[in-house]
Amino acid sequence: MNSPDRTFQEALAALNARNLPAAERLFRDVLQGEPQHVPALNLLTAVLMAAERFGEAEPFIERAVRLNQGSDVSFYNYGLIAKRLHKPDQALAHFDRALRLNGAVPDTWNNRGTVLNDLRRYEAAIADFDRAIALNPALVPAFCNKAKSLDRLGRFDEALAVYDRALALGPNFAEAWFGRGHVCNRLLRYDDAADAYSKAAQLDPRLPFARGLALHQKMLCCDWSGLAAEVDGIAQDISARKPSADPFGWQGLATSEASLQFCARIYNEHKHPPVKAEPAAPRERAGGKLRVGYLSGEFRDQATSQLIVGTLECHDRSRFAVYGFDNGWDDRSPIRRRIDGALDEMVPIAGLGDAAAAEAIVARQIDILVNLNGYFGEQRTGVFARRVAPIQVNYLGFPGTLGAPYMDYIVADRGVIPPGSRGHYDEKVVYLPHTYQANDRQRPAGGDCVRADYGLPERGFVFCCFNNNYKIMPAQLDAWAAILKAAGDSVLWLLQDNAVAASNLRREAQARGLEANRLIFAERIASSAHLARHRLADLFLDTLPYNAHTTASDALWAGLPVLTQVGTTFPGRVAASLLNAAGLPELITATAEDYVRTAIDLAADPARLAAVKDKLQRNRLTAPLFDTALFTRHLEDAYWQMHRRYLAGLAPDHLEVADLSETGELS
Repeated sequence: MNSPDRTFQEALAALNARNLPAAERLFRDVLQGEPQHVPALNLLTAVLMAAERFGEAEPFIERAVRLNQGSDVSFYNYGLIAKRLHKPDQALAHFDRALRLNGAVPDTWNNRGTVLNDLRRYEAAIADFDRAIALNPALVPAFCNKAKSLDRLGRFDEALAVYDRALALGPNFAEAWFGRGHVCNRLLRYDDAADAYSKAAQLDPRLPFARGLALHQKMLCCDWSGLAAEVDGIAQDISARKPSADPFGWQGLATSEASLQFCARIYNEHKHPPVKAEPAAPRERAGGKLRVGYLSGEFRDQATSQLIVGTLECHDRSRFAVYGFDNGWDDRSPIRRRIDGALDEMVPIAGLGDAAAAEAIVARQIDILVNLNGYFGEQRTGVFARRVAPIQVNYLGFPGTLGAPYMDYIVADRGVIPPGSRGHYDEKVVYLPHTYQANDRQRPAGGDCVRADYGLPERGFVFCCFNNNYKIMPAQLDAWAAILKAAGDSVLWLLQDNAVAASNLRREAQARGLEANRLIFAERIASSAHLARHRLADLFLDTLPYNAHTTASDALWAGLPVLTQVGTTFPGRVAASLLNAAGLPELITATAEDYVRTAIDLAADPARLAAVKDKLQRNRLTAPLFDTALFTRHLEDAYWQMHRRYLAGLAPDHLEVADLSETGELS
């Protein structure tokens, strides 16, 4: 039998030969005979870290540093392990110890800075990255990490300059290109973002989500070159469980609910794995009030808040205590003032790390925490991963499953998630009557305007679509071209997200036999004026595979009919849900042919279109779609059903909310 020293030498030789399985076995043999062999503990830790088995590595490095308090390398490795195990406070303490032992190691400063980034202490992180760069001016990762801090502080131009410095030092560093893509996106330079993400994916095909992000940036530009092949390739990646696309971008392209679910699960496993698995023990609520928290990064004049502000105001305060957890900022808009006034408390969490944000939520004893972002916008899914509330709900901001084991319910209706589709959602489905989407019947619709104000022709039929440009697919423009050709005096009024998209759409329209001036583009303007200008159009034309959501509610509230085609996913069924709740099922079509024919018929028959508009006008304040008080009672009933199951010790299950307007329970 070999002595521990000889076995250690064999293990070291195996490690030097990159034979990691043999090295692991031999280092374990050493420790079997000599548990306090510090070099073996450290090197076994390194082997396990190389295999990304950080949980297994932790007890070995813990023993190593307990036996030898003087190794900065050991504390450095302990910091890396704690970081990967989502223990940022421990990681910071270990890096601090390593730096006290040896403050001249740039990698230690760099990795300490990444932990400060995780804790959202961005200014402190920048100071660490600057220390690392001072020690090693060619340390490309430190430049990239500094750029991330600047990005998160909203200093996008500075971040871009630092990424460019990193790329000057390391032009083939894929993560620098990836970060540059993110900053270009924030600067609305979508074509540059697409190029940067594509470069990152070419340099490192295994870089998570770069391929899908590149394609989404192209869609924002309406650049459809190679689109079909790229969509097929990403779909194959997702089927193979590869991290190829982020869920938000994929929703604009996917027609398969199974693919959307797989995409969400893959993303969640990479970005937001569970930190705590079990909910809190059931507790009765003192005073009888249910404590509901809404977590959002969009508590400002933004689409999600435009929809839900009325519901927050309508909550029954005798039965509910309502809290907001703000991961965004106060834009001092009228909507933000209404939201603040509707809540028992607004708690800012944007500057808190996940653990501290979780503590703030737990301290308020929230019974039900509602995720209003999902994988959209200024999201904080990592907070939900810590199981901060007994019941956690996915609602409104992201129309699909989060693929996360810690999300209990998704709020929907039978239109957007038919019962046969429930298997494609990891959450249990809570069905509201009429529609899942909240709406605010107090939204001001602005004053009078005329077509000349927006460059529209005084005569002729105006089709419009104010959906984001990334929702426009080639097949959609094919359909619109057919409609415009049949309605010869018509134009199509589109939202201009960016000049590149407008140019590409004009070129694509010409390729389909349309004059470029048949497309007219609308700039983004204030919400009230935007609602008012809808009245200048005659018919809103929806998109697939991702429908109009808030944009459909905008149009209907303004009195503009919306023509939709039902899709095969949640995002593609929303407009139909809204039209049914508005009492306008005749504007829902099943096929592209029906969609085109109905648009042409409505344009050619003023009396028929006028009848539809009159019906919409009558229904606006009587149909369920804009009955905010009724909707809120339904949502509250859903919350109580969830809570009763929880108190009874029952696992979440699919729930159905009865129509309270039919039971007479609502006055």
